[in-house]
Amino acid sequence: MQLPLLLEQLLNGLQLGVMLFLMAAGLTLIFGVMGLINLAHGSLYMIGAFACASVAAATGSFWIGLAASLAAAAAAGALLEVAVIRRLYDRDHLDQVLATFALILILSEGTRWLFGSFPLYLDIPPLLQGAVPLPGGGQYQLYRLAIIGVGVLVAVGLYLLIACTRLGMRIRAGESDREMIGALGVDISTLYTVVFALGAALAGFAGALVGALQSVQVGMGEPVLILAFVVIVIGGIGSIKGALVGAILVGVVDTMGRFLLPQLLALMLPAAQASMAGAALASMQIYIVMALILAFRPRGLFSAQA
Repeated sequence: MQLPLLLEQLLNGLQLGVMLFLMAAGLTLIFGVMGLINLAHGSLYMIGAFACASVAAATGSFWIGLAASLAAAAAAGALLEVAVIRRLYDRDHLDQVLATFALILILSEGTRWLFGSFPLYLDIPPLLQGAVPLPGGGQYQLYRLAIIGVGVLVAVGLYLLIACTRLGMRIRAGESDREMIGALGVDISTLYTVVFALGAALAGFAGALVGALQSVQVGMGEPVLILAFVVIVIGGIGSIKGALVGAILVGVVDTMGRFLLPQLLALMLPAAQASMAGAALASMQIYIVMALILAFRPRGLFSAQA
């Protein structure tokens, strides 16, 4: 096995983990503060990607499109919270699941109506085109490295926001005792809208970043949403630290498993069987990891509710 190829796959796992963190961070904040199961979070990821692709195509600037993705996803999140979500806080989780699943269908068809059924494409900005050398003679795409760096900066920024600001103090208090902070004069409705918009903006930002690596199309957020739920279950509901660790773990395990398992099985099985069995096992491995972690830590690695 060549070292450059191994390093490339490891970096791919980190890049996938960073993207999942951007999704899971908002999702875990929303669930931790509001107790809301939001299946429509993947649709906000899609909205950010479409906003970036359409604005970038109209202006010729990826960076303006990236800013548009944040604004569009945050605005969509705030609108959804005010119009629909805030009516679900006192309902049971089944009602939340049904209502937010309905939002998936509405937002998907609305996006299809606006942009059509054909995928859109984003070009990587010239500043981030090209590759950087890896040890052993390989190369790695500069844009993917930039995504990893941006994810680290977002993680640091979220930590500072939660730990060092008044808004963060209110978010932490809302996770612990929302009735008490309401009694102390905090406007709970405004806090919930801000938290939901923040989570939506992070999801839209992730969609815009990934949109330059794959096509932007209706329904692109649902597969990522499933992985994001796995991340917050592993990391612990309500924990930004847990979301980061869980996302990196899921990203690396998923990517390295898909790369290594067929090769390991090829030592014992014919190549065709090894490839089929490796692909099947690779698709199961993150759920196996989740089950093992929950067997020993039922609340996740860093649960804010522990």
